[in-house]
Amino acid sequence: MSRPLRIGLVAGELSGDNLGAAFIRAVRERRPDAQFFGIAGPRMIAEGCEAWEHSESLAVMGLFEVLAHLPRLLRLRRGVRERLLAERPDVFVGIDAPEFNLNLAPALHDAGIPTVQYVSPQVWAWRQGRVAKMAGFLDLVLCLLPFEKRFYDEHGLAAEFVGHPLADQVPLEPDRQGARAALGLPPDGEVVAVLPGSRGGEVSRLAEPYAGAVALLAASRPGIRFVAPMANAAARALFAAALATHAPGVEVMLTEGGAQRAMAAADVVLVASGTATLETLLCKRPMVVAYRLGALTTLVFRMLRLMKAPFFAQPNLLAGERVVPELFQAEVTPARLAEELARWLDNPGARAALDERFHAIHQTLRRDASARAADAVIALAETRRR
Repeated sequence: MSRPLRIGLVAGELSGDNLGAAFIRAVRERRPDAQFFGIAGPRMIAEGCEAWEHSESLAVMGLFEVLAHLPRLLRLRRGVRERLLAERPDVFVGIDAPEFNLNLAPALHDAGIPTVQYVSPQVWAWRQGRVAKMAGFLDLVLCLLPFEKRFYDEHGLAAEFVGHPLADQVPLEPDRQGARAALGLPPDGEVVAVLPGSRGGEVSRLAEPYAGAVALLAASRPGIRFVAPMANAAARALFAAALATHAPGVEVMLTEGGAQRAMAAADVVLVASGTATLETLLCKRPMVVAYRLGALTTLVFRMLRLMKAPFFAQPNLLAGERVVPELFQAEVTPARLAEELARWLDNPGARAALDERFHAIHQTLRRDASARAADAVIALAETRRR
């Protein structure tokens, strides 16, 4: 009798934990005795992954913002690398967290452990030279977006477009009235969902302009309502403080999680750049996307011209053109955010056209992603075990 399939995992942050949990379920459907271990979040742990460290420990963004955490992250990576080399899993799957995983994979690959990166790093957008190095230590990249596979094909790195698990989970037709009823919101009237992100640095940079935009809209549009799903307690505390200072007296419904429900209930979404923009697209809602980095990180990006992609918001990348406003750094002001949100609210024709576009993209991404990822990883592991 063959021994169980053993898979080493390292997942970063909430989105990585969600992907990892769905991946584990899909593998278990095919290999019920499979074993999983590594860096995991609560959902992966609930699916039976042995956690050596919590995935939130990798939740750091920005070039210079990482420096304060660098000693800890280096110790963590060294410890995880040594333990994975000792455990010798049949395959290693790094889920997102590219700065951590792409520095972990080479030693594992050199030791004969097959290596997979699940979620392509944005190598097509900035620092494209990385792809040549990646080809030397990655056996496979599992891509969530179709244009990513085309990029890797051009550079000779094995890749598979598996689709996006969120596209499988989110219904093609969002239930606006059901979502509003669940939140206790009236069936009519304007609703804005506000999502300032999940990471501390991200929320701290966006909380003030977001709160200011809320105040401006509340003053100019009587009866408008706001719902803000909070990713965690730290994000809630930061955003609540910003609202108290910059939108005093404005009623904002802060919820614990429930981002998809808030999006479905809303007429328009104010959202931080990242996976939440894709989630908003899948909910077929117009959005205004904001992105703020630390000043030094931004300076380096601009001086070295590291950014190669024409857009940073996923809906614009998937559409191949600017279909939603994306605001960066100094553009992220209360006045500009409120202006862009009001433009969507005042233009039902534009919202209807965007709905059709988002439906088409949703269907492209709906491919039973977790099952495809599981099949690809199992096939790689089994080939190497023979």
